[in-house]
Formats: sequence, structure tokens, C-alpha cells
Amino acid sequence: MEECQGFFHAIEKKVPSCLDAFQASGAIQGFFGNLLEAIYNFGYFVLHPSEFLGWLGELGKLSSTEAKTSLMKFIYYGGSVEFFYFVFTLFLIATVVGFFKNQFMWGCVRLFEGIANKVGRFFAWAGLLMVLQQIVIVFMQRIFAASELSFGFGRAVTFDVSWWAEELKFYNAMVVCMCCAYTFVQGGHVRVDLVYSAVGHRAKRMIDMLGSLVFMVPAASLTWMYAWYFLWRHLVVPKPSASDALDRLVTKSRALRWNVETIGFSPNGFNAYFLFKVLLVAFTAMVLLQAVAFFYRSYLEWKEGEDSVGKHLDKDKLGDADAERAAEIH
Repeated sequence: MEECQGFFHAIEKKVPSCLDAFQASGAIQGFFGNLLEAIYNFGYFVLHPSEFLGWLGELGKLSSTEAKTSLMKFIYYGGSVEFFYFVFTLFLIATVVGFFKNQFMWGCVRLFEGIANKVGRFFAWAGLLMVLQQIVIVFMQRIFAASELSFGFGRAVTFDVSWWAEELKFYNAMVVCMCCAYTFVQGGHVRVDLVYSAVGHRAKRMIDMLGSLVFMVPAASLTWMYAWYFLWRHLVVPKPSASDALDRLVTKSRALRWNVETIGFSPNGFNAYFLFKVLLVAFTAMVLLQAVAFFYRSYLEWKEGEDSVGKHLDKDKLGDADAERAAEIH
């Protein structure tokens, strides 16, 4: 047993240095070296999960050095080049398998679109909640001139009226961020169409494939890189920076502590604006999943022909012929 552990420790020491030397030998070597390193990083994470997730055991209070270091590593790798290549490698492997086994690719489409639909249908209720809460606020202010409102079952939550009024923006943000991919699956986004409607089926699918890879994925990737550090800079101090190397962040972790943003725009206003940063990260992840699903669906519909258009698509039933026709046009 000790001999096996020594063997694995020797590999862990040699592989990173070999990969770094290979990546430094040229641009092409750097690309393929990062792909190989992504596979190694996944294996390392599986064998050492506590090194990156150990902070979850001390979520309430970061008291140990190990927890602080693991949290800072988690923050670093969540917005790192290594994480990008890890996700990219998973995409490449799934895509290659899907090219040979189309049912696997259809399974990915159904999974990703199913996630978008379920999440979107749940958070769409925030729109109704926003309207009801606004009615209560107007009614209580104009009729009873109340300065505070209490909501809840059993144990009520009491805040100033201005707090509840500003919180309405959070409901709106939930609808926008968490229902964006759902709306895309349902075909609810408006197209700016110059040539799309005039070309044939296969040309449309090619446009869709290029659009998902050239526009959706790069935009979502850049947004993720910004949103990830934007989130953590409002949750912990010392504030992590995207320009900091791992060694510097590990050094900063010695003084790491929670510092969740609770500052509002007004003295008694909504004071949980860090939740908007969480929504931004979640929104980006949903868009990335939908970009992959859209690329896969477009490829499969291109390969299988017009009969496969809308295959396995879980669209809402509006119950109104005119509304459903309008949705098809968009």
C-alpha cells in the first residue's frame, strides 16, 4: 500500500512539470497540453476533493487554515484557464461520442433543454409574486400608511416598506436570468432576420451551429470570467482578483473571512445585493448549457433532415391558436 501511494505521489510531482514544459514549446503544443492537463486535473480533483471543497465543512465560519486555503483555491480555479479547458475537454469528448452515437447526443439535448425548461418554469412564478407584492405594497402605503410590512407563515419577516419595494428588482432579475435559457428553448427570443428565412433547412442549421459557437459560447465565457470574481469580491475579504496568481491567492487566504455584501442603496432599502451576483453566475451557466444543446440540436437536425425539426422538444402548450402561431413565427 505504501509503495502504491509513493508511486502516485511521484506521478503527481512529475506530470505537471512535464505538461508545463510541453505547453511552453509552442502554441499548438500549448493547446493540446492544456487538454491533457484538463484530464490530469480532473483525476487530481477526484483523488483530492477536500483540497478544493474542504471549506464546505466550515461554511458558517472559516476557522482552520485548510478551509481558508481550499476556499481560495476553489475561487481561483472557478475562473481559471484550467477550468475553461476542463469544460472544453468535456465538450469535445461528448461531441466526438455524439458524432458516432447520435442517441447520446440527443440525450444531451434532452437533458440540457430539460434543465432549462424546469428551471425557467419554476422561476417564472417570480413574475406573479412580484405583481402580488407590488399590489400589497401600494395598498398598505395608500390605505393604511404603513411603514413596515410583515410576510411569512408561522414566523413572519418584517422589513421597512422601502425594503420590500426595492426587493421587487430581485424578482425581476430572477425572471430575466433564470428564464432566459427557457425562453430560448421555447423559441421566445425575437430574431433579427436578414437571410435566415430565405435559405433552406440545411443552411439554417449551419447558421444555428455557427451562431452557438461563435456568439453564444464566447459571450457566455467572458461573462462567466467577469461574474465569477465579481461575485466572490462581494462575499470574502481579502478580495480575490482575476489577475492574481494561485500562490498570491493562497497567501491572501491566511486572512480570509466572510464579508457578505449587505449595503443597500437607501438606509432601509433592500440589502442583499450579493444575490444579484449569484444570479449572474447562474445565468451564465444556463446560457452555456443551452449553447451546447443548441449546437447539438442544430447538428442533429442538419444530419437527419427536416423531419427531425423539433424532435424531443418540450414546448409549452399555450391553449391559444393565435398565441401559438405567434410563438412559431418568433
